[in-house]
Amino acid sequence: MATPLATSVGLLSRALDLAGRLANDAAEVITATAGRMAGPDSKAHPFDWVTETDRTLERHTRRVIAAEFPGSAVLGEEYGGPDGSDCLLLPGTPGAPDLLWIVDPVDGTSNYVAGIPWCCYSLALVDAHGPLVGVIADPYQGQIYAAARGLGLRANGRRVPPTALDTLAGTVVFVEPSKPGRRPELAPLIDRARSAHVGLRMMGSSALAITQVALGRASAAVLPSGGYHVWDIAGALTLAVEAGMTVSDLDGRPGLLPLDGVIVTAPHVTEEVLALVSGR
Repeated sequence: MATPLATSVGLLSRALDLAGRLANDAAEVITATAGRMAGPDSKAHPFDWVTETDRTLERHTRRVIAAEFPGSAVLGEEYGGPDGSDCLLLPGTPGAPDLLWIVDPVDGTSNYVAGIPWCCYSLALVDAHGPLVGVIADPYQGQIYAAARGLGLRANGRRVPPTALDTLAGTVVFVEPSKPGRRPELAPLIDRARSAHVGLRMMGSSALAITQVALGRASAAVLPSGGYHVWDIAGALTLAVEAGMTVSDLDGRPGLLPLDGVIVTAPHVTEEVLALVSGR
């Protein structure tokens, strides 16, 4: 099995180029079809939206990857994994592919359906060591954010400088609500945030929340246990890691792709954020 340092530069370059082109395609489609033109349907419940844009972008992503990286495995929100199921086998686990593309064609679909300008396209390539390549297309900001292992974070091709955040007070923390009985409970977190002079924001896109931390606009993103899927976070976590952010589970254990609660923080405020989440 290849190590992170042994990853082919040619592979990174090709994958990053492909991901960037797909992100540009997605941005054009999302901006052209947002709001009432989205043609939404519901899935599990009335607020669980899916649109023809979701399906079209994921099919397009799969076609392009199949043409340029023949035989590559793809996991997507709308069409599942390599065998068409939702069975999650990430690289590094027995029976999993060495490389896996992970796509969320529209993260923040409810916002997209409502015409609220806060949604994105997310694509990542992961291996056994975590995120390898990631892109986030933010169509309403006209930005394509891209990163690859060891190559840093870029916004529309320009290098993003390291964050200057060094204190939690006075900053923004992105959160999403947890399900009953799951961590962190939102109500006590709101109270603790008020006491710490922190502004909580619940915006409806896990990928864009993490991306704001990577860009240095927010101090942290806190996603609850059971509150997201791997396709919601894989692309954005690539950006965060390459921007030098700290990624952990809800107990502060480091991990490049936590799947049962994740905290992404600017490095100098990690302990403060963990205390805010845990209440200790």
